[in-house]
Formats: sequence, C-alpha cells, structure tokens
Amino acid sequence: MRTSLAPTPVLAPARACGKADFPSRLMKTATLFGGLLLGAITTLAPSETRAATMEAVYSITIAGFSVGTADVKSSYDGSAYNIDLQARLTGIAGLLVEGRGAASASGTVSGERVTPRAFASNTRSSQASRVIRMGLRNGAVAAVEITPPLEDHADAVPVSAAHKQGVVDPISAFLMPARVSGDLMDPRNCERTIPVFDGAARFDIVLSHAGQRDVSKPGYSGPVLVCTARFKAVSGHRPGREAVRFMEENRDMAVWLAPFPANASLVPMRVEVRTQIGMSIIEAARISLSPDPRQAAAR
Repeated sequence: MRTSLAPTPVLAPARACGKADFPSRLMKTATLFGGLLLGAITTLAPSETRAATMEAVYSITIAGFSVGTADVKSSYDGSAYNIDLQARLTGIAGLLVEGRGAASASGTVSGERVTPRAFASNTRSSQASRVIRMGLRNGAVAAVEITPPLEDHADAVPVSAAHKQGVVDPISAFLMPARVSGDLMDPRNCERTIPVFDGAARFDIVLSHAGQRDVSKPGYSGPVLVCTARFKAVSGHRPGREAVRFMEENRDMAVWLAPFPANASLVPMRVEVRTQIGMSIIEAARISLSPDPRQAAAR
C-alpha cells in the first residue's frame, strides 16, 4: 500500500469518472482545483515584497453547473508565505453528497525560487475521506503521510529520488516569482515550467502567454494577464489510463492574473481547466487585499 497522495484529479486524474464515484470525484475536484487557484497568487522578489494579506471568495463550476465555493486566506511577510483554503460543495453537487475540503501551504520565496516547507490537505465526503501531509526541505520532499494509504499499481511509472528534488507542492505550484518586476503585465511573467510533486505523482505545468483581458469584480477592475497551461506527466502516473492521456492532450487550461503593484503580487481572478466531466472554472466573486492596491495606484 502506498502512503502518498494520489495524482491531483483536475491535473492528473487516475481514471475516468464513472457514475459510482462521481460525487466523490466532484469533492476532490473542487478542493484540489481550489489548490491550483490558491497557488496562482504570484509574488515578486523578496526585496520588493511587503507584508500583505488577501481574503477572497471564489465560485466553482463544472460543465456550467455551480458545484461549490472556495474561501481563500493568504498572508505574506517578507519572503515567507502562508495560504489556507476552505472549500465546500453546493448546488447540485451538494444535493448529491455532503463534501468539504481544506488545504494549506507554507514556505518562502527567494528571487525566482519558491521553496515550500509544508503542505496539507483534508478532503471528506459521504463516500470517503483522505488526509495528506507533506514536508519539504530545500526544494526536496522530506516526508509524506497519507491516511488512508493508497493502493499500489504495477503499471505506474516509478518515482525516482531525483523526481522528488527541486519540486513544489500542488498549492505552491503557481506561486510564480515575477520575471519582469517592473511590469507585472509583461508577457514573460507567464512563460515558465513548474515542477510539481503531489505525494505520488510528479508532473510539470507549462505556462505560456496568451494575451490580456479586462475584468470587473468587487475589489478589482482592470486588465488581467492570461496564461495558458499544459500538463506533462513525469512519473507516478499510469500511462495506459485514458484520463492521463486526456490531460496530456488538454489544450483548454488557463489562469487569469490581476496585477497588484502595491502588494508586489499577481492575484488569480479566474482558472479554467477542461476535465472529463466538462469545463471547470473557478472565478473570483470578491477579493479583499491589504494594503489596498487602489490606494497605492492613487499615490
């Protein structure tokens, strides 16, 4: 039995979603997809970072149906970050199954390097529950604990020790230090490959610039940087599974990032990922940022 985290359902689903496990996978999708969104908060170099906090509420839809909400709280103090997520199923999904989830991540940012220290998640529904804890040291996985443990699969690509080096956890995965600090809307702030280890699977998220859009939400109105994303499996996955091939061929993934110069950060306004059960979208309903970027812009 494995004691490591199963591949993130939204990014690397292990199997097709059948009728029997549909509600359970909805809960995993809502919580871990929320982790992707959380990680999309992008900080600049520590020398430019100020103490800041963010509180936000995001709506979660799948195939056009409302399935949940995610409450996000994050804090930054110099180079250190702490992020917490609380997600719950609502709407049709809430009628099918009672489901909640929580996730957190902490670590530091130095230059362009994100160094996670700890990652944890707790998902539960009427069908199943799982607790994951992962510790990292200097960019390498130091320990993983999964309760209950996962089943081993003979056809899974082995995860080597090298695959656990220089990685980030699923929530810290999109904590992307700006490459062009003078202009947060510079297209080069999208271009990067993010190495992720989720406890059992190692994969890359490859981001590319796709353009700009304008949004208007409580807490922010203005341009957003649009980055498309691609998934590349490395190890821990089962290459013969249809869901893995689906995600590797997926062209419908993107993150919309809003610039907040006063806080030296980019904040996610929208995350899009096509899954086997339809397009998943997490979109900001409201955001509260301290210090207020509008006050800084007026200076």
